[in-house]
Order: sequence, then structure tokens, then C-alpha cells
Amino acid sequence: MTRTDTPSAWDERTQLTTFLTYVRATARAKCEGLSDEDAVKAILPGSPLMTLSGLISHLRWVEYFWFRVVFLGEPDEGPWTDEDPDREMRIAVDIPLSRLLAEYAEEAARHDELVAAHDLDTKARTKRDDGSAVDLRWILLHLIEETARHNGHLDILREQIDGRTGD
Repeated sequence: MTRTDTPSAWDERTQLTTFLTYVRATARAKCEGLSDEDAVKAILPGSPLMTLSGLISHLRWVEYFWFRVVFLGEPDEGPWTDEDPDREMRIAVDIPLSRLLAEYAEEAARHDELVAAHDLDTKARTKRDDGSAVDLRWILLHLIEETARHNGHLDILREQIDGRTGD
């Protein structure tokens, strides 16, 4: 798959979905050729959960949360708990990287279908604490921001693990 941030059309939906697809593909590209052993290395002393596997798991579950729990109003069946709010990152060290990447791709495909089926102005079913609801456009923008931010973390980890750099 060729990664590109250039949309095939210049309407808002195509621009947003192109960028989300691009940042997802970039996250996957940061993991190419990495062993399971390297994918679970926590090399930042102050961030013991910050591993490539942990970040891929986090990105997968963040999409799940925003699209399925917040937007669709489904019950939250994510791996986190009140006692362990970062559990999706913690359990990732026991899951092969290939499986984490496959699950991330499967969730992304489901969410792409969801986005295609709804107007960008559609409000989320789950309300915020102030009673307002974000719209699908905001969720897409948030996920682009979140994934791009974590791609920076993936960049740093990958370079520290084996010296690989690149966009």
C-alpha cells in the first residue's frame, strides 16, 4: 500500500479520511520488519508502557472507543479498567505484533465503513459531561491528531531500537 496524504478529491470528507488513512499507514510502517522482542522494548525510563506494541494497541483501542463507544453509543468493552486505565498498552506485550497490527487494520476497516455511512455533522450518541455531543467530523480530526502524535512516539522508539528513521 502506498502511503499518501494527498486526497483523490478536495471535499472535506475525502481530505479527512485520507489523512486518517495516511497516519494509520504511517503507524503500521513504523513497525515493518520489527521482531516481537523489539516491539515490546520499553526504552524510555520514564515511560515503561511506551512500546511499539503498546502504542499500536492503544491506537486500535482509541479508535474503538471514539467510534463505537462515543459515536455509536455501544457499551464500552475495551480492555481498560478504573484500576488500570492503560491496560491496552500493558497487555500488548503479551500479544504478537502481527496480531496487534491485524486487529488495528480490522478495526480501521470497520470504522471506515461507519464513516462512509454517516454525515460528518452527525452527533455522537454519547454525551460529554456538559451535555453536548461531538460530531463525526470532530472525532475524525481528533483521531488524526492522536495518531499523528503517537507516530512521533513510534518514530523515537524505532530509531532507538534499531536506528531506522523515515517518514
